[in-house]
Amino acid sequence: MRFAVRRMVRILAMVLLSAAVLGLLGVAVLLLWNALVPPLFHGPLLTFWQATGLLLLSRILFGSLRAHGGWRRHRWRERWEQLSPEERARLRERFAHRCGRGEGRGTTQGPTAA
Repeated sequence: MRFAVRRMVRILAMVLLSAAVLGLLGVAVLLLWNALVPPLFHGPLLTFWQATGLLLLSRILFGSLRAHGGWRRHRWRERWEQLSPEERARLRERFAHRCGRGEGRGTTQGPTAA
């Protein structure tokens, strides 16, 4: 029972924190837009909800709705540093082959090659 209550409190806290962060980012977009776009480009002034919608739209179009994976990059860097030079070379070759820079890629093979 106590676990369920703690979990609900955590979920509620995360929802409230997310709403607060979204609100602050919406205000930041609103202030920046209204300070820059109308004087520079004679564009319209935005309301808070328009700025928040613009923020969400830009996140959907240009990025995901979660963080940009800084912890993932850090984890991969740690793994890379733990590899031996031979393992690093093998991994580089595998990725080069997958990306089209390996041997046999882009060349015509088979009966029509002659």
